[in-house]
Amino acid sequence: MEEPSMLRSTGDRVVIVGGGIAGALLAKTLQNHADVVLIDPKDYFEIPWANLRAKVDQFSVERAVIPHSDYLTHAWIVAASAVGVDDSVVLTSIGRAVAYDFLVIATGRTCIHPAKRSERLEMFTQDKERIERAKTVMIVGGGPIGVELAAEIVITYPDKRVTIVHGGPRLLTSVMSPKASAKALEWLRYKKVTVLLDQTVDVSAAPPDAKEFTTSAGETVAADCHFLCTGRPLASAWLRETFLAEHVNAEGQLCVDEHLRVGGRKNVFAVGDVTDVPEAKQGHLAQRQAMVVSRNLKLLVKGAVKEEKLHRYKPGAKSGMTVMLGRYDALSELPFMSLLGSLPGAVKPRDLFISRTRRMMGLKSKPYNNMPRLNM
Repeated sequence: MEEPSMLRSTGDRVVIVGGGIAGALLAKTLQNHADVVLIDPKDYFEIPWANLRAKVDQFSVERAVIPHSDYLTHAWIVAASAVGVDDSVVLTSIGRAVAYDFLVIATGRTCIHPAKRSERLEMFTQDKERIERAKTVMIVGGGPIGVELAAEIVITYPDKRVTIVHGGPRLLTSVMSPKASAKALEWLRYKKVTVLLDQTVDVSAAPPDAKEFTTSAGETVAADCHFLCTGRPLASAWLRETFLAEHVNAEGQLCVDEHLRVGGRKNVFAVGDVTDVPEAKQGHLAQRQAMVVSRNLKLLVKGAVKEEKLHRYKPGAKSGMTVMLGRYDALSELPFMSLLGSLPGAVKPRDLFISRTRRMMGLKSKPYNNMPRLNM
């Protein structure tokens, strides 16, 4: 189909800024109901909770990094970043202006991934080769990403010596209770992972070929390769000079109402990590937000809708966090207890919901390979 003028809105144009797990799902579900434009600097989206497995399992990579063109058959894709916005037009990094009737901000966190899928796949291949060659691996950051990556490495490569350097007094500080953190520490130490708490390390100060690093406490960590697993800032700085600036809080989050509208505006929504919704910033909750906004936009593009007809988003429970520890074990925090082992590990399928996510996007679900169980 012929591309329309992006400078003129069509009455039902929905512009989605950000092609992560929330923005991608929203574009997919709306493309047959509205004139959808996805603005994203990448030509793909990746399933975020699977990218750690992808560093050690090449089969997961191909299934978890998905071209936008595979699932967006009736939508427009603008390969750029948004750099500005007013009450009717989004300005992109390639100088293109895109008019909108409805706007959704789904920019998540700052992204340093390459624009091309082929380059992203190559990054995973290089990470896997780095781990395979290394005898020692350092992981900087003991949050969910750092803990899960350490687990993936020691389960896949039991001979590797892995060290986690974490600046906090305990692992998983912001997402789990002290008791659950202690269980994670016990599991990692049982797998011979060295955990250094209340210490930091500045890898940027070391030469590119460094094999040893000194922590803030003066300890030396041997590392043939290392991975930074610390938090990334929200991708909302570009909004601070726009008409939405007053709705960006001190943490960089967009303030949304119960319908996920920004500042109560009738035609501007936000989903995912960039919102101030008081819940854990997890992929499955971002998907839930996307589905609520999708249902609301399907109503709004048809015409005037009474406020009471719009769907409301109920924040996810603060408890219920699960951290995967390799292919079979997991640590789950429940309202009154925490569980560690194969039982919570069975809650998530072996392919980390990759197949289910692909089905949600209307894609064929390639079967996960029947890998032999590794010694644990």
